[in-house]
Amino acid sequence: MKDRTLLVDGDIVAYKAATVAETPIDWGEGCWTLHAFEQDVIQNMTVFMNEIIEQSGCNKVITCLSGDKLYRKEVAPYYKANRKGTRKPMLLNFAKKYLGEKFNGKVEDRLEADDLLGILGSADKNTVIWSIDKDLLTIPAYHLLDGKVTEVDEAEADYWFLYQTLVGDSTDNYKGCPAVGAKTADKLLQENGATWQTVVDAFADKGLGEEVAIENARLARILRDGEYNFETKKVKLWKR
Repeated sequence: MKDRTLLVDGDIVAYKAATVAETPIDWGEGCWTLHAFEQDVIQNMTVFMNEIIEQSGCNKVITCLSGDKLYRKEVAPYYKANRKGTRKPMLLNFAKKYLGEKFNGKVEDRLEADDLLGILGSADKNTVIWSIDKDLLTIPAYHLLDGKVTEVDEAEADYWFLYQTLVGDSTDNYKGCPAVGAKTADKLLQENGATWQTVVDAFADKGLGEEVAIENARLARILRDGEYNFETKKVKLWKR
């Protein structure tokens, strides 16, 4: 059997497993507690990981996890600033540590799990990416979607990158082009061409310069092969 590696978004697996494991208890008289068992987290993750490994047909796995000092916060300090103060599942760090130890974890301090998935997936055709994050469709690679391996070619990946630049991502706290939602973005790219000029024109129509479009593009860009140096730890920011 030819070696084929499943690249897994470990952030999502860990977060979901840690969240599901939390159980609230009402002790009466207005007293509530929240608890979670490590074994429940382990079981949830192990069952899920084995399932997607089998679906992918891969015989190896790399679990990608986010680092702590993300380079996008250097591009725009407001990136993910909306998450400050949001409570994370109690056993999230435990879940990530377990995944890293048991399912071949990989972390780069300045990168998010998405970027590692994008770099590794676009560099090697003997890989399959698993993530429920739609941003990963901007990566030309094989993807595990709804239990089936599907190829996203470069033209399709580039289309979704331009689309993501236009619509932004409220979860990550970058806005994209004002008043441009999913339907409008699709219409602009379909009618005017899936090009950078279409994106620039859309921002210009809202009174915004190309520099704003570029900033959004750099936040939307999931890194591909050649856009990060693992030795120097430097990111090659997207340029038009």
